[in-house]
Amino acid sequence: MKSFIHLRKGRTPRLAHRDLDGLKDDELGRSGFYGRTAQLYRRNDPARYKPLGDYRLREVQSSTLDPGDLTDPRGQPLALFENDGCRILLSRRAAPMPFFFRAVDGDEAYFVHTGTGRFETEFGPIDYQPGDWLVIPKAITYRVVPATSENLFLIVESALELLVPDYGMLGRHAPFDPAAVFVPEPEPHTGEAGKNYEVVIRHGGEHSSIVYDFHPLDVEGWKGDLFPFKLNIRDWSPILSDEVHLPPTVHQFLANDEVMVCHFLPRPAEGRVGAERVPCYHRNADYDEVALFHGGTFLGFELPKGLISHSPQGLHHGAPELLREHARKTHHDIDRVDWQIIAIDTRRPLRVSDAVRAHDRRD
Repeated sequence: MKSFIHLRKGRTPRLAHRDLDGLKDDELGRSGFYGRTAQLYRRNDPARYKPLGDYRLREVQSSTLDPGDLTDPRGQPLALFENDGCRILLSRRAAPMPFFFRAVDGDEAYFVHTGTGRFETEFGPIDYQPGDWLVIPKAITYRVVPATSENLFLIVESALELLVPDYGMLGRHAPFDPAAVFVPEPEPHTGEAGKNYEVVIRHGGEHSSIVYDFHPLDVEGWKGDLFPFKLNIRDWSPILSDEVHLPPTVHQFLANDEVMVCHFLPRPAEGRVGAERVPCYHRNADYDEVALFHGGTFLGFELPKGLISHSPQGLHHGAPELLREHARKTHHDIDRVDWQIIAIDTRRPLRVSDAVRAHDRRD
């Protein structure tokens, strides 16, 4: 339950996230920026610590990870992080699936970091390119057919339905125009006489196969409001304020009670002198945070493209103080934030895979 009172004790700025006068802005929040919050104004950088155990921030370069589907057409994506409500996986599929696939464990959302090709689905084909989100609802049969040998997908698998949130007072065309969403047209396949078609089904964390003696994508037509779709991040209009750095929840694309999917995209930087342009230090109390750096720059610095980070809930993180000082000093020289970051927040703590541990590059 949200409180209707915000108390102020000790030395604080008049308004949050601006005119800090040497203080360090540290946000403690509940319910993933939706619930009660406390802004603690510190003398020192709260992210300047050294972990002594397994509870730590992690960073891994995605190009150093080798999912099974990189070298084996029958291979599967690599699970990076998981809990009882969702999994976050990496796929680097280099060749077409020699089978069709059906996920019964939950909805899937593929983000295309690199590569081009096609998803063949029961509802019709969906071509993909970098920057695309492809949302595949639970139990839909599909097949991934890359056109290039170098592909990289970050996949969110959620046991609960992945839904586009209600943007309320923003209306029907922000932060994206629904007409920009691609929904496939049926393209029925007749198949080959005497040929069997395998469908691999993921269920309960296991894989089984069924075989049809006809092509599983034989759909002549469909109607309804349940279907796969595609949206490219270039068609997203970031919500912003010239006065204050807004919370990550304004960039939300998909959500349910277990997981939120957001993306931080190029936009004008906050223009008001004194407004912080770098997200405040925070230790999201109720959500783990995973991010994929898709590309771009931040205040003149090139982002590490392909890097995946994990920040466990309750642990301070944020840009170093030197970058915050740089942002203040260059306020009149830099007027844009050109980042492209994909963010996935999960309500339950994530278990870290052995592959991520082995390739963790953060000290």
